[in-house]
Amino acid sequence: MSLAFIFRMATREAVKVSIGQPVLCLHSGFQLLAADKALLMKLRKNTGYTFINCKKALEKFENDIAQAESWLHEQAQKEGWAKASKLEGRKAKEGLIGLLVGNQTAAMVEVNCETDFVARNEKFQQLVKDVTLATLAHHQNKNQSQTGYVKSVLVGDELNKLTMAEGSSLADHVALTIGRLGENMSLKRAVTLGVPAEWHIGSYVHGNISSQTKVSMGRYGALVIFQGGKDGERDTLGRKLGQHIVGEAPLSLGNMDDLPCGESETRLLPQTFLADPSRTVAQFLKGQQARVLDFVRFQCGETLGE
Repeated sequence: MSLAFIFRMATREAVKVSIGQPVLCLHSGFQLLAADKALLMKLRKNTGYTFINCKKALEKFENDIAQAESWLHEQAQKEGWAKASKLEGRKAKEGLIGLLVGNQTAAMVEVNCETDFVARNEKFQQLVKDVTLATLAHHQNKNQSQTGYVKSVLVGDELNKLTMAEGSSLADHVALTIGRLGENMSLKRAVTLGVPAEWHIGSYVHGNISSQTKVSMGRYGALVIFQGGKDGERDTLGRKLGQHIVGEAPLSLGNMDDLPCGESETRLLPQTFLADPSRTVAQFLKGQQARVLDFVRFQCGETLGE
């Protein structure tokens, strides 16, 4: 009998034994698997990272979800900065305007991305909300003792250096979002306002996106500072003025007694009022016993200085 024949027979017997052998399942092992799965689902819900990365993090830290989450954020930050470096220079002219009016204060920001598709993404919109909130908080902390009119403009690096509530910089937050969505993004500009008690802030965002927070978002935004107005009608007055500023794009304020110079008029007060074409903005304001003091208009993607 050859050695090859003996080997083949032994192999066949081994296969028979293997097929016939019952498979044992330990109940305790099944419970551990269920616990792992529950932690995995929780970690994925908390962080939004992929199933594979969450599983890797839990295995690395033996199911310690706090350490796993911290490690995931660190890795995502590194990957985000690496991706941000690669994408730097790609045009980012889409995005959203974020606007928030607080107690005698307001902030309006522009955050850019490459495509309208990403601008509609919830993660990008969360970035816009966070930038708006951080910008307004910065203004409130910096100008606590100010009682007059305060207007500040922030661009580029000035915005990137601001911090969020938990201490991370806006630059880090942008890099994290770039890593998640794979498009170049940038913080273009922001304006913050603070007004005395007798002044009012009107606002309007065009194409407003439905949001569960107080931050309004769209492709166009306007803030208008005014005095006077009738009791109970100031919110409506501020919104109508904001709509006009967005729609007619004035470049300067002008004076209440300026004469209009036709359709090419770029001064706000002598322009034909959008909500009532029979009157100029100045004439409308006189009827409302109000006076506009200043305004700001943002259009997403416009060249600064336009």
